[in-house]
Amino acid sequence: NHGLLTVGQTVDEVAWWYISMERSCQAQLLAEAAGTPVQIRPEIASLTQKQVGQPSGGYFSFKPIYDVMLAEQPDMFDDE
Repeated sequence: NHGLLTVGQTVDEVAWWYISMERSCQAQLLAEAAGTPVQIRPEIASLTQKQVGQPSGGYFSFKPIYDVMLAEQPDMFDDE
């Protein structure tokens, strides 16, 4: 059984990297199924990494998901 493993400085960051990697894998499979995938130019990949590939990017990207989860399940973190 194989799966993804992500690491980071906070739980929020790790959760976002996991979600992001899962979505990236799905996009890769869809792109390959549709034909020959187009390579992302190195300068675009580098710019993207600088913009969203930092720990704060992981935190701020996960925050809206966390807020929805908490709104839909307010007792999620109750100790009872």
